[in-house]
Amino acid sequence: MTETEAQTGPRSSGTLLERSGLGLAQRLNWLRAAVLGANDGIVSVAAVVVGVAGATSSRAAVLTAGVAALVGGAISMALGEYVSVSSQSDTEKALIGKERESLDRDPEGELEELVGLYRTKGLTEDTARRVATELTAHDPLAAHLSAELNIDADDVVSPWHAAFASAGAFTVGAIVPLAAVLLVPQPLKVALTFVVVLLALAVAGWSAAYIGGGPRWRSTARVVLGGALALGATFGIGSLLGTAGIV
Repeated sequence: MTETEAQTGPRSSGTLLERSGLGLAQRLNWLRAAVLGANDGIVSVAAVVVGVAGATSSRAAVLTAGVAALVGGAISMALGEYVSVSSQSDTEKALIGKERESLDRDPEGELEELVGLYRTKGLTEDTARRVATELTAHDPLAAHLSAELNIDADDVVSPWHAAFASAGAFTVGAIVPLAAVLLVPQPLKVALTFVVVLLALAVAGWSAAYIGGGPRWRSTARVVLGGALALGATFGIGSLLGTAGIV
Protein backbone atom coordinates (compact mmCIF):
# COMPACT_ATOMS: atom_id res chain seq x y z
CA MET A 1 0.00 0.00 0.00
CA THR A 2 1.32 3.40 -0.94
CA GLU A 3 1.56 6.36 1.43
CA THR A 4 -1.37 8.01 -0.37
CA GLU A 5 -3.52 4.90 0.00
CA ALA A 6 -2.60 4.67 3.66
CA GLN A 7 -3.91 8.20 4.17
CA THR A 8 -6.99 8.11 1.95
CA GLY A 9 -7.79 4.41 1.75
CA PRO A 10 -7.37 2.02 -1.19
CA ARG A 11 -8.33 3.42 -4.55
CA SER A 12 -11.44 1.85 -6.07
CA SER A 13 -11.40 0.78 -9.68
CA GLY A 14 -14.03 0.08 -12.28
CA THR A 15 -17.44 1.62 -12.80
CA LEU A 16 -20.05 2.06 -10.11
CA LEU A 17 -21.85 -1.05 -11.36
CA GLU A 18 -18.64 -3.09 -11.20
CA ARG A 19 -18.16 -2.06 -7.58
CA SER A 20 -21.75 -2.80 -6.61
CA GLY A 21 -21.20 -6.48 -5.88
CA LEU A 22 -23.98 -7.51 -8.28
CA GLY A 23 -23.48 -9.98 -11.12
CA LEU A 24 -23.06 -8.63 -14.64
CA ALA A 25 -26.54 -9.64 -15.79
CA GLN A 26 -28.12 -8.14 -12.69
CA ARG A 27 -26.11 -4.91 -13.08
CA LEU A 28 -27.08 -4.49 -16.71
CA ASN A 29 -30.68 -5.45 -15.96
CA TRP A 30 -30.93 -2.87 -13.17
CA LEU A 31 -29.26 -0.15 -15.23
CA ARG A 32 -31.39 -0.70 -18.31
CA ALA A 33 -34.66 -0.75 -16.37
CA ALA A 34 -33.79 2.28 -14.23
CA VAL A 35 -32.48 4.42 -17.08
CA LEU A 36 -35.34 3.59 -19.44
CA GLY A 37 -37.85 4.14 -16.66
CA ALA A 38 -36.48 7.53 -15.63
CA ASN A 39 -36.12 8.79 -19.19
CA ASP A 40 -39.58 7.62 -20.16
CA GLY A 41 -41.07 9.12 -17.01
CA ILE A 42 -39.52 12.51 -17.68
CA VAL A 43 -40.19 12.63 -21.42
CA SER A 44 -43.64 11.05 -21.64
CA VAL A 45 -45.22 12.91 -18.73
CA ALA A 46 -43.53 16.15 -19.75
CA ALA A 47 -44.85 15.73 -23.27
CA VAL A 48 -48.38 15.18 -21.97
CA VAL A 49 -48.46 18.11 -19.54
CA VAL A 50 -46.73 20.50 -21.93
CA GLY A 51 -49.11 19.51 -24.72
CA VAL A 52 -52.14 20.04 -22.49
CA ALA A 53 -50.69 23.33 -21.19
CA GLY A 54 -50.26 24.47 -24.77
CA ALA A 55 -53.93 23.81 -25.46
CA THR A 56 -55.47 25.13 -22.23
CA SER A 57 -54.52 27.11 -19.14
CA SER A 58 -56.75 24.95 -16.93
CA ARG A 59 -54.72 23.74 -13.95
CA ALA A 60 -57.19 20.91 -13.33
CA ALA A 61 -56.82 19.64 -16.90
CA VAL A 62 -53.02 19.66 -16.68
CA LEU A 63 -53.06 17.91 -13.28
CA THR A 64 -55.51 15.25 -14.44
CA ALA A 65 -53.57 14.52 -17.60
CA GLY A 66 -50.24 14.46 -15.75
CA VAL A 67 -51.37 12.12 -12.97
CA ALA A 68 -53.06 9.80 -15.47
CA ALA A 69 -49.86 9.69 -17.56
CA LEU A 70 -47.76 9.01 -14.45
CA VAL A 71 -49.89 6.15 -13.11
CA GLY A 72 -50.53 4.56 -16.48
CA GLY A 73 -46.94 4.91 -17.56
CA ALA A 74 -45.51 3.41 -14.38
CA ILE A 75 -47.79 0.39 -14.60
CA SER A 76 -47.08 -0.03 -18.29
CA MET A 77 -43.32 0.16 -17.77
CA ALA A 78 -43.42 -2.36 -14.92
CA LEU A 79 -45.56 -4.79 -16.91
CA GLY A 80 -43.43 -4.46 -20.02
CA GLU A 81 -40.20 -5.05 -18.10
CA TYR A 82 -41.66 -8.00 -16.23
CA VAL A 83 -42.85 -9.73 -19.41
CA SER A 84 -39.62 -9.02 -21.30
CA VAL A 85 -37.23 -10.08 -18.54
CA SER A 86 -39.39 -13.10 -17.64
CA SER A 87 -38.91 -14.40 -21.18
CA GLN A 88 -35.15 -13.91 -20.90
CA SER A 89 -35.07 -15.53 -17.45
CA ASP A 90 -37.11 -18.54 -18.64
CA THR A 91 -34.74 -19.04 -21.57
CA GLU A 92 -31.67 -18.90 -19.33
CA LYS A 93 -33.19 -21.37 -16.84
CA ALA A 94 -34.11 -23.76 -19.66
CA LEU A 95 -30.54 -23.65 -21.02
CA ILE A 96 -29.14 -24.29 -17.54
CA GLY A 97 -31.48 -27.26 -17.11
CA LYS A 98 -30.45 -28.78 -20.45
CA GLU A 99 -26.76 -28.38 -19.64
CA ARG A 100 -27.25 -30.03 -16.25
CA GLU A 101 -29.01 -32.99 -17.90
CA SER A 102 -26.20 -33.36 -20.44
CA LEU A 103 -23.60 -33.46 -17.68
CA ASP A 104 -25.54 -36.12 -15.79
CA ARG A 105 -26.03 -38.22 -18.92
CA ASP A 106 -22.56 -38.02 -20.49
CA PRO A 107 -19.93 -36.36 -18.27
CA GLU A 108 -17.00 -37.68 -20.34
CA GLY A 109 -18.48 -36.43 -23.59
CA GLU A 110 -19.14 -33.04 -22.01
CA LEU A 111 -15.53 -32.87 -20.82
CA GLU A 112 -14.30 -33.51 -24.35
CA GLU A 113 -16.66 -30.84 -25.61
CA LEU A 114 -15.21 -28.38 -23.09
CA VAL A 115 -11.68 -29.25 -24.19
CA GLY A 116 -12.68 -28.58 -27.77
CA LEU A 117 -14.14 -25.20 -26.86
CA TYR A 118 -10.92 -24.09 -25.20
CA ARG A 119 -8.89 -25.32 -28.18
CA THR A 120 -10.99 -23.18 -30.52
CA LYS A 121 -10.11 -20.21 -28.30
CA GLY A 122 -6.43 -20.72 -29.01
CA LEU A 123 -5.20 -23.03 -26.25
CA THR A 124 -3.02 -26.03 -27.01
CA GLU A 125 -4.40 -29.52 -26.51
CA ASP A 126 -2.53 -30.05 -23.24
CA THR A 127 -3.45 -26.64 -21.82
CA ALA A 128 -7.07 -26.92 -22.93
CA ARG A 129 -7.42 -30.36 -21.33
CA ARG A 130 -5.78 -29.21 -18.10
CA VAL A 131 -8.02 -26.14 -17.86
CA ALA A 132 -11.16 -28.11 -18.70
CA THR A 133 -10.29 -30.85 -16.19
CA GLU A 134 -9.56 -28.46 -13.36
CA LEU A 135 -12.67 -26.35 -13.98
CA THR A 136 -14.81 -29.49 -14.23
CA ALA A 137 -13.42 -30.78 -10.94
CA HIS A 138 -14.31 -27.48 -9.28
CA ASP A 139 -17.81 -26.92 -10.78
CA PRO A 140 -18.69 -28.72 -14.02
CA LEU A 141 -21.98 -26.89 -14.57
CA ALA A 142 -20.45 -23.44 -14.09
CA ALA A 143 -17.56 -24.36 -16.40
CA HIS A 144 -19.86 -25.40 -19.24
CA LEU A 145 -22.31 -22.53 -18.81
CA SER A 146 -19.47 -20.02 -18.94
CA ALA A 147 -17.64 -21.53 -21.91
CA GLU A 148 -20.65 -22.54 -24.01
CA LEU A 149 -23.39 -20.07 -23.16
CA ASN A 150 -21.74 -17.20 -21.27
CA ILE A 151 -24.27 -17.69 -18.46
CA ASP A 152 -23.77 -17.65 -14.70
CA ALA A 153 -26.31 -19.87 -12.90
CA ASP A 154 -26.22 -17.53 -9.90
CA ASP A 155 -26.75 -14.42 -12.04
CA VAL A 156 -30.04 -15.13 -13.83
CA VAL A 157 -31.92 -11.88 -14.31
CA SER A 158 -34.90 -11.18 -12.05
CA PRO A 159 -38.12 -9.93 -13.72
CA TRP A 160 -39.36 -8.53 -10.41
CA HIS A 161 -36.21 -6.46 -9.92
CA ALA A 162 -36.56 -5.06 -13.43
CA ALA A 163 -40.27 -4.31 -12.97
CA PHE A 164 -39.84 -2.47 -9.67
CA ALA A 165 -36.76 -0.60 -10.87
CA SER A 166 -38.54 0.52 -14.01
CA ALA A 167 -41.77 1.60 -12.28
CA GLY A 168 -39.93 3.37 -9.48
CA ALA A 169 -37.60 5.21 -11.84
CA PHE A 170 -40.52 6.17 -14.09
CA THR A 171 -42.41 7.63 -11.13
CA VAL A 172 -39.41 9.63 -9.93
CA GLY A 173 -38.78 10.95 -13.42
CA ALA A 174 -42.45 11.79 -13.99
CA ILE A 175 -42.71 13.85 -10.80
CA VAL A 176 -40.19 16.38 -12.18
CA PRO A 177 -42.22 17.76 -15.13
CA LEU A 178 -45.51 17.39 -13.27
CA ALA A 179 -44.27 19.47 -10.34
CA ALA A 180 -42.72 22.05 -12.66
CA VAL A 181 -45.82 22.64 -14.73
CA LEU A 182 -48.05 22.88 -11.65
CA LEU A 183 -45.84 25.09 -9.48
CA VAL A 184 -44.58 27.60 -12.04
CA PRO A 185 -46.82 30.67 -12.61
CA GLN A 186 -48.79 30.77 -15.88
CA PRO A 187 -46.70 33.27 -17.91
CA LEU A 188 -43.54 31.20 -17.45
CA LYS A 189 -45.13 27.76 -17.07
CA VAL A 190 -44.18 26.19 -20.39
CA ALA A 191 -40.78 27.85 -20.79
CA LEU A 192 -39.54 26.91 -17.31
CA THR A 193 -40.99 23.41 -17.63
CA PHE A 194 -38.93 23.00 -20.80
CA VAL A 195 -35.80 24.10 -18.94
CA VAL A 196 -36.44 21.89 -15.90
CA VAL A 197 -37.20 18.84 -18.03
CA LEU A 198 -34.11 19.25 -20.21
CA LEU A 199 -31.94 19.68 -17.12
CA ALA A 200 -33.46 16.55 -15.59
CA LEU A 201 -32.78 14.63 -18.81
CA ALA A 202 -29.19 15.88 -18.80
CA VAL A 203 -28.74 14.60 -15.24
CA ALA A 204 -30.33 11.26 -16.17
CA GLY A 205 -28.13 10.85 -19.24
CA TRP A 206 -24.95 11.80 -17.40
CA SER A 207 -25.81 9.50 -14.48
CA ALA A 208 -26.45 6.55 -16.79
CA ALA A 209 -23.10 7.07 -18.50
CA TYR A 210 -21.33 7.41 -15.14
CA ILE A 211 -22.91 4.24 -13.74
CA GLY A 212 -22.20 2.24 -16.89
CA GLY A 213 -18.80 3.75 -17.65
CA GLY A 214 -19.81 5.09 -21.07
CA PRO A 215 -19.08 8.45 -22.75
CA ARG A 216 -20.91 11.01 -20.63
CA TRP A 217 -21.29 13.94 -23.02
CA ARG A 218 -22.54 11.78 -25.87
CA SER A 219 -25.09 10.03 -23.66
CA THR A 220 -26.28 13.34 -22.22
CA ALA A 221 -26.56 15.02 -25.62
CA ARG A 222 -28.70 12.34 -27.24
CA VAL A 223 -31.09 12.15 -24.28
CA VAL A 224 -31.53 15.93 -24.15
CA LEU A 225 -31.98 16.20 -27.92
CA GLY A 226 -34.63 13.48 -27.96
CA GLY A 227 -36.49 15.08 -25.07
CA ALA A 228 -36.41 18.51 -26.71
CA LEU A 229 -37.88 17.10 -29.92
CA ALA A 230 -40.68 15.35 -28.01
CA LEU A 231 -41.56 18.47 -26.01
CA GLY A 232 -41.49 20.72 -29.05
CA ALA A 233 -43.74 18.38 -31.02
CA THR A 234 -46.39 17.95 -28.31
CA PHE A 235 -46.42 21.64 -27.38
CA GLY A 236 -46.86 22.58 -31.02
CA ILE A 237 -49.75 20.15 -31.44
CA GLY A 238 -51.38 21.33 -28.21
CA SER A 239 -51.06 24.97 -29.18
CA LEU A 240 -52.51 24.25 -32.62
CA LEU A 241 -55.50 22.46 -31.15
CA GLY A 242 -56.05 25.23 -28.60
CA THR A 243 -55.82 27.98 -31.21
CA ALA A 244 -58.21 26.15 -33.52
CA GLY A 245 -60.73 25.90 -30.69
CA ILE A 246 -60.84 22.11 -30.87
CA VAL A 247 -60.14 21.81 -27.13
